[in-house]
Amino acid sequence: MRNYKIPTLTIAGSDSSGGAGVQADLKTFSAIGTYGMSVITAITAQNTQGVFLVEELSEDIIRKQIEVVFEDIEPKAVKIGMVSSSRIVEVIVESLAHYKPKYLVVDPVMISKSGYSLLRKEAKKSLIEELIPMAYIITPNTLEAEEIVGIKINTIDDMKEAGKKILELGPKYVLMKGGHLEGDAVDVLIGKETFEIYKQERLDRKNTHGTGCTLSSAIASHLALGYEIREAVKLSKEYITEAIRHSFDIGQGVGPVNHFYKFEE
Repeated sequence: MRNYKIPTLTIAGSDSSGGAGVQADLKTFSAIGTYGMSVITAITAQNTQGVFLVEELSEDIIRKQIEVVFEDIEPKAVKIGMVSSSRIVEVIVESLAHYKPKYLVVDPVMISKSGYSLLRKEAKKSLIEELIPMAYIITPNTLEAEEIVGIKINTIDDMKEAGKKILELGPKYVLMKGGHLEGDAVDVLIGKETFEIYKQERLDRKNTHGTGCTLSSAIASHLALGYEIREAVKLSKEYITEAIRHSFDIGQGVGPVNHFYKFEE
């Protein structure tokens, strides 16, 4: 089910290599079948080998980007990725509190695959106390969840416990991503009356740049298209699994997933 007239918005950082961030989000929106829009929070100098520099945009331009998009083309769903400072979090929270999007998907981006810190220490408090409570769904991996709730996560039971603690912060749903654990790739969706386990084979692929951005954007797209949360997550999991399966070598480091695998001959 595609509808390119349904607008979806990403609020995130730009990845100059095109594999993650706003670029991955827009590719995902297009591949799933919605109309993608963007608010850029920061510009990163990065490639397949790592992140080398981050420059944040001003509060004024971030606020204005959100304002002009919502005043003209109201998005059906909003995905939030890299928000590196507390001032950026506050601008986003103030703006979204005014416009009240129905579906807000928060991907709590903290550290890049190469180990570069994408979230300032003082911003973690703002993320936890101000942005996460607004979310319809938050999509942390186990390392991010450990930072948010302060417990070690090694098992599915640990994921469930951490997810419940995050749920207490205010979001409606939490998707705990278990890609960093051993064994099969297991994600757990947790809501007030929801507990769903999604198990996929673990694919042995080097090129996984942008997986978190892509999954959260896929969820936002499917919610915008009208799927209920469990189906939206299921379809998004299937999409990212195949995007990883069809990932390809480009550059000298960790290449991207293949957002447009469905359209290859």
